[in-house]
Order: sequence, then structure tokens, then C-alpha cells
Amino acid sequence: MTGPESRESGDSASAGHMKLVHHVGAQAMEWLHTHRAGFRLELDADPEVGFLDRFKPIGEAAMICKILFREGVAGSRQASLARGLMDHLWREALDGGRMLERGQRQEPLSPIPFEVYLPFKEMGYEAPETERAARLNHRLGSWAALEVLPVRRLGLSTFEERFGLAPSMPIEEAARRTWLARTPEPWTVEGHIGYDITHTVFHFTGWGQNPAGLPPYIADYLAMWLPVWLDDWLDLKRWDLLGELLVVDACLPEPTLDERAWRGFAAAQQPDGAMPAVHEMPQGSADDVFDVVYHSTLAAAFASVLATSRAMARLTAPVAS
Repeated sequence: MTGPESRESGDSASAGHMKLVHHVGAQAMEWLHTHRAGFRLELDADPEVGFLDRFKPIGEAAMICKILFREGVAGSRQASLARGLMDHLWREALDGGRMLERGQRQEPLSPIPFEVYLPFKEMGYEAPETERAARLNHRLGSWAALEVLPVRRLGLSTFEERFGLAPSMPIEEAARRTWLARTPEPWTVEGHIGYDITHTVFHFTGWGQNPAGLPPYIADYLAMWLPVWLDDWLDLKRWDLLGELLVVDACLPEPTLDERAWRGFAAAQQPDGAMPAVHEMPQGSADDVFDVVYHSTLAAAFASVLATSRAMARLTAPVAS
């Protein structure tokens, strides 16, 4: 079928898919806000674990909220929940930024307080002592000498640039060292490599803000193999990694917004908005369950807001004559 009737049918299907994608994110944000107390620090953490171990969830949640506001596709309810979550993380979990300062004092050369602080700073929150520590540490050789995975080094370099510091390693050099930049054999991808791929894409594209930031040869590689990976992780019910791969899809210059993967992902989401990490929801105390599923639920919110933004752009794009 061709002509106006075909276009109307296609638009209807796209609108229905967009509604499903948006619903996943709206429900995920409901769960994250309801369970915001789970983003807690452990002031008496075992020294072998480290006080900074629980900062990562706070930084990840702040980043997703920032992206939600950046994309501008959230409804008023979703935006209100995101702002409420940001305020809670800053005022309660981080004690108005004082926990960042404490963490920096306990582990003076750790980049974690700086990484967690950046999305808050970009949203208007301030912790002057953390900023001063970041600028001081950046001048030390130990900061640049920190031994980390290539994708982590790429992330640190991009964060430094966003903060207004010269990257410890030039971004182009850091990018060349990543797994994805070498486009290895796609069938060698498994769990941790999958996350290396997704985060490399996040850093290349500014967390989905600039799909053109992906070098063309990497975009072509992903366009060829991402559908296969989406099918694999969907069949394995690895919802956490599937969520991040759906983000990658939305970061591509020509996203597929894969309907099969999204339908399976949405079906796995719980009625309250929680997204299992693997297979089914875990059992246990509220804190234990939160620790297992907060990241997969954040990934659902992230994937949803980017895919919704790209789908809306596609629906409103002018039709070629």
C-alpha cells in the first residue's frame, strides 16, 4: 500500500510504539522517586569496601535526571519527579554536597567525588570545596597516572573537558584505546565488554546529545551488529544490558528504535516501574532489592527518554517530496 493511507498507517504504528517507549520511562521514574531513600551512603562502610562505593548510584541517577531535562520530552509529572529526585540526592544523600567533601578527604586522589558532582553542577548545585579539590588534584601527576580501563579514561577526559579542565589524556587518544574503536570480532561480546561498548558510545555522543560524535566507521559497525546484540540480550533476559544497548540504538545517527526489543523490555518491567536486572525480580529486603535493580531501572529511564526524543523528531520531520 502506498500514498497517504500508507503514511497514516505508519504514523499510527510509530505513535503507538512511542507511547510504549515513553510509558517505560515514566514508570521507571515513578519507581526511582518512590524508592529514592535507597540512594544512601554508608558512613560506617568497611574500609576494605570504601566510603565512596555507594556514590556511583547517586552520580548515575543525577546524570539520568539531567538528560531528561536536556531532552525536553518528559511530561510535567515525570519532570517533577526528576527534579524531586535530584533535590533529594543533593540535600539528603549528599547532605548538600558535604558528603562529597568528606569522600574527597577520605580518598584525596579519587576522581569519584568529581564525577558525581559534575551533573549536579551542570544543574545548578554547588559544592565549592569539591570544585577546589578537583582543580588541585588535576594538577597532580597521580591524577593522570590513575590506572583505569580505557573506557573509564575516556569518560574522565570528557568529564574534565565539561568541567573546564584540560583532559588528562586527549579525548581522541583515549577514544582510540577503547574496545569499540578497534571494532573487534562482534561475536566476542559478552557481559563486561557489552558495558564497555555502551559507555564508550555514551562518551562519544555526550550521553546521546550528539549522535554525530560517533566516528562514521563506528556508527556503521554498530548499525550492523547492534540488532544482533539486542536479540541476544533480549533472549537471555539480561534487562540491564539490554536497556543500555537500547540507549546505544537511540545514540546512533539513524536509530532503529527496535520494536521487538522494546516490547520485550517493556514486558519485563514491573507494574510499579522497577526493571529486573536479569530474568525475574529478586527477592529480599527492600534495600537488597533496590541495590540489584536500581541500575536497570535507571537504564530504562535513560533509554526511554532518548528513544522518545528521537521518535518525536522522526514523527515531526518533514516528508521528502
